[in-house]
Amino acid sequence: MTTTVAAGVELTHPPEGRQAEVLSGEALAFVAELERRFGSRRRELLQARAERRARWAAGEMLDFRPETREVREGDWSVAPPARGLEDRRVEITGPVDRKMIINALNSGARGFMADFEDSLSPTWTNVANGHVNLADAVEGTIEFTADDGREYRLGDKVATLLVRPRGWHLDDKHVLVDGRAITGAFLDAGLFLFHNARRLLDKGRGPYFYLPKTESHLEARLWNDVFCHCQDALGIERGSVRATVLIETLPAAFEMEEILYELREHSAGLNAGRWDYIFSAIKTFRERPEMVLPQRNDVKMTVPFMRAYTELLVKTCHRRGAHAMGGMAALIPSRRDPEANEKAIAGVRADKEREATDGFDGTWVAHPDLVPVATEEFDKVLGDRPNQLDRQRDDVHVTADDLLDLASTPGAITEEGLRNDVNVGIQYISSWLRGNGAAAIYGLMEDAATAEIARSQVWQWIRHGAELDDGRAVTPELVRQLEGEELERIRSEIGDDEWFETQGRPRESRELFESVALTGEDFVEFLTLPAYERLEP
Repeated sequence: MTTTVAAGVELTHPPEGRQAEVLSGEALAFVAELERRFGSRRRELLQARAERRARWAAGEMLDFRPETREVREGDWSVAPPARGLEDRRVEITGPVDRKMIINALNSGARGFMADFEDSLSPTWTNVANGHVNLADAVEGTIEFTADDGREYRLGDKVATLLVRPRGWHLDDKHVLVDGRAITGAFLDAGLFLFHNARRLLDKGRGPYFYLPKTESHLEARLWNDVFCHCQDALGIERGSVRATVLIETLPAAFEMEEILYELREHSAGLNAGRWDYIFSAIKTFRERPEMVLPQRNDVKMTVPFMRAYTELLVKTCHRRGAHAMGGMAALIPSRRDPEANEKAIAGVRADKEREATDGFDGTWVAHPDLVPVATEEFDKVLGDRPNQLDRQRDDVHVTADDLLDLASTPGAITEEGLRNDVNVGIQYISSWLRGNGAAAIYGLMEDAATAEIARSQVWQWIRHGAELDDGRAVTPELVRQLEGEELERIRSEIGDDEWFETQGRPRESRELFESVALTGEDFVEFLTLPAYERLEP
């Protein structure tokens, strides 16, 4: 049974409690108009992705687009930083969970990216309640009482709020517009704008976004048109909306200038989305044996193709007056092993020192305890300056060959690395199916992007007959053997067989992992697509 809430708009589940406040007929009519006006363009762009991928599979190589040369060589700049986005030296990220929002806004970070994408399992409850939580956060009234009685509320100084909607590839099956599942991005961005854009502007801020999984400037153009339409429909000034685009796909690295140009009135910069970028590198050229990467821990930010991408991003942004945001520090600090913890934090410090000295204007962390660590490294470089847009990086010269130089990545494929991919892949899928998209696994905050690396590496290694450093071939049989061993390890670590079998859903999680990692010639574009079919409301 569905519930009709506006003309041609149905909900598969009626709103519960305060969800009705954000899922009003007027609000859903607003987002339905986005689907009707822009949905066909979005589907055409997804088809264009598939067509480009087919050409790469047939032997064509990625390169800078000749038809957009004038944009790359032209004299233009993006809009100056919006209020609250002048200084972005450290931003924290996390899902739209109520407690998480409060802790992140209070963390001391300059910005908080509230996430409807990689760190959120998009159950209907999570999505609908997430919009309630954001509305309360904007109003400043958000509170939370934990089961142990501890109370959480906002402090006097909070981070600037940014929202990441879902990528263009994701639908939301719980909202039907004229009988078709709505585009997840339209639902996420549309509801946030409808309820909060005016209130944010009245408070001296604005509706700010992060845009994920972009693969071309034409996809950025669609976002720009959506923003123009929404601002006009809401009666707010154009340019009020600002968006930072995550450069987390290999194709987008060749169109950074063009992406900034398309969004120039609404641009807040680019971000180096490192984990999805590694996944995209594997996925884009998955047929090519020369592009096989070593295990995840060896694909560091200093390897040639990652170094080229980040340096080009800083140069591109600063040439156009846009912020360049660094990558995620996914460490979850632990007090159980002080020595190991300090070693891990030292790695974070080195990573943030590299970003700051390279010219990035800010960076990302996943845990509040890392905010002061990252801030300290950026303070050393920035001092009292809000950013380093003046650093033009004229010393950087990156070619297409540099961006595609996966073959120079040093490293190995070890049994430990393969086990980690199997373990993280299955554990993350289990967590995601339970409604948790940000999973703490062995001291790291894993999300869909890192799980994608895990399963795509296994697929790639099997596809190309890769060998472990001890000479054994990576085969489906070996992976299945390790799956069984790692599931027993997980069972022993949990220590509750009944919970493991019922709540952990080990058989289903293993089956899903195998469907996206051991599928022979086929490659599932995103693991969340088949997983979403099994996700309960």
